Amino acid sequence: MRPMLLLAPLLWSATADAATWELDPAHSRVGFAVTHLMVSTVEGQFTEPKATLDYEVGDLKGLKVTVTVDMKSVDTRNDQRDEHLRTSDFLDVEKYPTMTFESRSVEVAKKGGFLIHGDLTLRGVTRPVTLTASGLTQSVKDPWGNERVGAKATATIDRQEFGVAWNQALEAGGMLVSDEVELQIDAEFIRK
Repeated sequence: MRPMLLLAPLLWSATADAATWELDPAHSRVGFAVTHLMVSTVEGQFTEPKATLDYEVGDLKGLKVTVTVDMKSVDTRNDQRDEHLRTSDFLDVEKYPTMTFESRSVEVAKKGGFLIHGDLTLRGVTRPVTLTASGLTQSVKDPWGNERVGAKATATIDRQEFGVAWNQALEAGGMLVSDEVELQIDAEFIRK
């Protein structure tokens, strides 16, 4: 519920030889997970992500991405909770309608996969965030001749650092909602 971050949508900025890819929102998910009452996990997603990727297949270090998420599109499968998340207690979507992520650099990880270092902006606050990612190593053609690549990425952020501070203390100790929010991205891109 809380700070649906990131994630996402991804907008990648162009490099000289890189191809431009656009997010296919029908086959992608930008979501989040938080702990509720210290006993369960609540997951949600943003149904209107946009992202562009500049990437030459096989060249992870040259990859660039920018993601933009419409914060009003938050969906946790509970209308009352979603409306609360849109208020100034959490996302304050009237004042901050979008969340963005812009990559700065990419680092190939030792066990496969890669790290995308970038800046996440949520509620007008920009902080460095590193996405742990996998995929984008080869492309496939769909039945209509479009070239596609996919990737998964996660990151954990502290919502307090972005000004998403609402909470409630529990009688037995602890808080209603965790400060840690896991961002979850499962993205499919189509080459332009």
